[in-house]
Amino acid sequence: MLTARVADIITLDVDAIVNAANTSLAPGGGVCGAIHRAAGPELAQACAQVSGCPTGEARITLGFSLKARFVIHAVGPVWRGGEAGEPADLASAYRAAMALANANGVRSIAFPAISTGIYGYPLDAATRIAVATVTESMIARGTVEDVIFACFSEDALAAYRKAGVSQG
Repeated sequence: MLTARVADIITLDVDAIVNAANTSLAPGGGVCGAIHRAAGPELAQACAQVSGCPTGEARITLGFSLKARFVIHAVGPVWRGGEAGEPADLASAYRAAMALANANGVRSIAFPAISTGIYGYPLDAATRIAVATVTESMIARGTVEDVIFACFSEDALAAYRKAGVSQG
């Protein structure tokens, strides 16, 4: 089941949360910074051992002090106008996150709106890609049963609803 709600992703009771990560997997601002602060310094140490992640890919670590057992670090693209492969890279980041979730027996997962913060990806376009890609992954029948799109605002929630996700 796919749902969207205005929520702080770090408070959700799910098996895994997705971090809108940077390529170095270093603590940053926005969602990434909040996840790192809530998880504790062990998360940054675990990320440093992973040695980074290219755009369009994802890596998994434990959740440490978070409610979630895992953090899946997905690196979306920086928006450059839409003609530099951003849609494919964003879809790839969601696909990679879902693949890691399924490979690790995750049943419930929460996603932020990857790349829509400081990376500047337009919200409506990003949510359409997120919903389509996650839906495709769920049709493939892995272990993931519940997906929550954790929205940072009512505007973000409206974008997910416009993309066909029910409010949950």
